[in-house]
Amino acid sequence: MSRINSAQQPLFAIAAPIWQGLRESLGRYLPKTELLRRTVPVLIAIFASLAAIGLVTQTLQSRQSAFSLAEERLALMADLTAVRLKDETLTPDGNWQGALAASLPKGATQDERAALLADADGNIKARAPMMTSENASLLAVLGPQQPLTTFGASAGVLRLTLTDGTDAFVTVRDLPEKNAQIAFLQPVHAALSSWRRDASLEITLLICTGLVLALLGGGVWYLAPAEAARKDDDVAGHLTEALSACPVWRWNLARGHVHWSGAMYRILGRVPVDETMAYRTIAQSLHSDDDLRASIDRHLRDGKTEFDQSFRLRHADGHWIGMRLRGHITRDKETAEPLLTAIAAIEHQEVAPSLDANARLRDAVETISEAFVLWDNQNRLVMCNSKYQQFHGLPDAVIRPGTSYEAVIASAGDPLIRKRIKVDDSEDSCSYEAQLEDGRWLHINERRTRDGGFVSVGTDVTALKESQQRLADSEQQQRASVTELRLSRRELEQQKQQLVDFAEKYAVEKNRAEAANRAKSEFLANISHELRTPLNAVIGFSEVMEQGLFGPLGHAKYQEYARDIRESGSYLLEVINDILDMSKIEAGRMALDIDNVDVADIVEDSMKVVGQAAAERDIILSRHGPSKLVVEADRRALKQVFLNLLSNSVKFTRDGGNVDVHLSRSRGLVRISIKDTGIGIPEADIRKLGRPFEQVENQFSKSHQGSGLGLAISRALVELHGGSLQIKSREGEGTTVTCTLPIKAATEQDEAEAASA
Repeated sequence: MSRINSAQQPLFAIAAPIWQGLRESLGRYLPKTELLRRTVPVLIAIFASLAAIGLVTQTLQSRQSAFSLAEERLALMADLTAVRLKDETLTPDGNWQGALAASLPKGATQDERAALLADADGNIKARAPMMTSENASLLAVLGPQQPLTTFGASAGVLRLTLTDGTDAFVTVRDLPEKNAQIAFLQPVHAALSSWRRDASLEITLLICTGLVLALLGGGVWYLAPAEAARKDDDVAGHLTEALSACPVWRWNLARGHVHWSGAMYRILGRVPVDETMAYRTIAQSLHSDDDLRASIDRHLRDGKTEFDQSFRLRHADGHWIGMRLRGHITRDKETAEPLLTAIAAIEHQEVAPSLDANARLRDAVETISEAFVLWDNQNRLVMCNSKYQQFHGLPDAVIRPGTSYEAVIASAGDPLIRKRIKVDDSEDSCSYEAQLEDGRWLHINERRTRDGGFVSVGTDVTALKESQQRLADSEQQQRASVTELRLSRRELEQQKQQLVDFAEKYAVEKNRAEAANRAKSEFLANISHELRTPLNAVIGFSEVMEQGLFGPLGHAKYQEYARDIRESGSYLLEVINDILDMSKIEAGRMALDIDNVDVADIVEDSMKVVGQAAAERDIILSRHGPSKLVVEADRRALKQVFLNLLSNSVKFTRDGGNVDVHLSRSRGLVRISIKDTGIGIPEADIRKLGRPFEQVENQFSKSHQGSGLGLAISRALVELHGGSLQIKSREGEGTTVTCTLPIKAATEQDEAEAASA
């Protein structure tokens, strides 16, 4: 006891009787020493186990809370940035980095958060913070399998493994008006940094507590009761000595007397005294903005026993020291007066009144885009910004600091709220969304402050709500489109099956038609051969009878009949020959004898054949073009073509008309055009020409004989040579038939002769 100085005597005088009385009171109820020595270690082990289980449970819960908080902050940053980006101009060549920097809220890139702004193609145009990366698109950073870039905000915040292997929280917001996307990322280890610190501290405290309890249990187990009693005295002395080294307050709240330990005097740079002092003496050194007495009265009124308050005291040299007083309020057993026993701790921050700091704080509150208001623990106004004043329609006289909440509400013109949605509701906080009558949406957060007041922040989230509604409508439309596509796909599959069935039936019918066509062609070829033999005999015998080789017939009518038999047989032979040629062509048995032939010579011979028929009707035949045109072709086939075309032109040309033949050569092709001034063909009937056994019937052609195979054979023979046959006609004016043939390989001498001609 000799070590206790005069400044510590009052504290020891208070602590020693309390300690002695506590020992005497507990001694009557505690078990015997031996039983206590055996029971205490078991109790300590049980307590340590329960504490470890509680710590593990609390650590896991706090870890999950850290995950949830990180996701909420990331989603909030993404929403705020997306809303602010709507006011920015994003063009392909614009300043995307500047637009992103201007739209990021305060603290958006803290705790290793990163923002990526990409265009409609997914190419990253801006980053925050600026960093070097080879990835040029969101898919290259997030990976192709994630749903965030497709569904945007509806996908929420997801935990992904990025392409570089980083485990991170990611969320994406679509900007349909800007054709862009904003993505926010935060590594999981960064989100858990504060949790790791707290968990490490708690585990360290648990280990230390366990060690202390283990030592205590060992001491109780091994130490004798007499030794324990002696140690109790030593502990009391050490406790008194330790308390004397701490800044302790002993405050009689009823009388207003305060007793400080020596450490408290030394912190303030004053000389320690043993006497108590009046609270008004301390109040003179207290900062004008701090009122300990009001806080004490509130605790007494609310019945709270734990006290925790920060305040500022003036040092002896004039500067301010920030302190925090923590303790318990108890009642004196004899007088029942309230007593506060507490320990003061320095907050390691000098606090000085600064008008500039207050001005900066008010400017910061004024410049935020949300409606902000702060109330103290007595529901009095501390400060608010102009957005809050405009929102509630408050006059300037009401928003002065110190105005009561009731007075402010009485003067406010509350906006009419159509709908209110609770988002979060707890003991110290409240968050809800409200839709006003004018259609705007507000997100309002209310939080309790440490001194018992509360702060309220209202954010206009109309654009975000509209975006969410548009996304919901778009998702509904997409679902409807998917349903329609499924129905369409089912119908297409049914149609596809029907088409397969039709194709199979078509193939069967096509095979039947081809087989029938081949049978028809073979039949016509066979029957034509059978008919040509007797027809040749009929024609030969009719010529003998007509010429009277074996003597006169005896009557002129027999001569006429013989001529008619010969002409009819010749016509019938021509028809049979045409049928035979058409059958060979359709059956694919027509073989061409290709050789170098002169087209001009063939045309000249054909004109001589039809010249007599043309002269009888005064039809003028004329030819224009080179006198020699050599091509590689079948002479007999070309002559048959030109005879058919010239015969048709002469046949359907009126008496006294003209039939002109034009020959030309260009770009490796030979063109033979036969133009007449005949009756012409209606435009609707031109497509019938060239089909086997089809004729264009009119008042003129009905008087002419023909099988209708001439043009069909001519077109087929020309196409076998690799050429084409075109017919142009106008009814009443005439018809032009153009035959185009490839020259193929002609000799240079022939080309020179044709050029000189």
